[in-house]
This record gives sequence, structure tokens and C-alpha cells, in this order.
Amino acid sequence: MAKKIQGYLKLQIPAGAANPSPPVGPALGQRGVNIMEFCKAFNEKTKDKAGYRLPVVITIYADKSFTFEVKQPPMTELIKKVSGIKKGSDNPLKNKVGKLSKEQIMEIVDMKIKDLNTDDREVAAKIVAGSARSIGIDTEL
Repeated sequence: MAKKIQGYLKLQIPAGAANPSPPVGPALGQRGVNIMEFCKAFNEKTKDKAGYRLPVVITIYADKSFTFEVKQPPMTELIKKVSGIKKGSDNPLKNKVGKLSKEQIMEIVDMKIKDLNTDDREVAAKIVAGSARSIGIDTEL
């Protein structure tokens, strides 16, 4: 028999660095979830992605148990890492802060495609290019 779902919780947590301090502790604590158990499981599952803030969807069941699904890092995080910039432009239309080649765009597509709402790599590349332009990065598409 399936467990009764009490609710969902979406957080963005640095990979391999979940701890009981806010936002993790209070969010889980008020729902009665074992905070340390979640932190250990999350850190173990994400230790290879250090340096990224990862979106995580936690499913909380009526018996206070939980499961969680870790998504890929946000698109802009991947774009910044691949293009080697620290932060996006203050004015993306006028001030460009970097450039992405088609190969770099496809590298991001390969990492992110399962979180996008398409299976077509060319469409996914356009989504990546649009996100890149929104933070002031030129693209070769």
C-alpha cells in the first residue's frame, strides 16, 4: 500500500553541505522530519557536485518519513561555471560579460536536458542560449 503524502518541500541547498541551520532545519523541523537523517542522505548523494546550489524536492509522508529528488543545478549556475564568470551582467542588453560556444552550450544541454520540458537537443540549446542572454552572455547560436 502506498504511503499517504503529507506534502512537498522545495529547497535549494549547496551540494554536500546540508546542515540543520536555516533554511533546511526549520523547514523540515516544522513538518516533523528527522533533520539529521535528511542532511546525511542529501550530503552523501550530492558530494560529487560540490560548488553548486542544487534544487531538491522533498516528499514528506504522513508517518514523518521522506524521500527526495535532487535536480540539476539551476541553468544560470551551469552557464556561469562553463563560461568562467562569477556573476551575470548588471545590464544584459548593453554589457556583455562572456561568450558561450556551441560546444559549451551542448555541454550544458547534456547536463540539464532531463530537467527541461523537451527531448530535442536543438530546442534545449535554444533554452540554454536564452538563459545565457538573460545574464549578459553572447552565444554562437
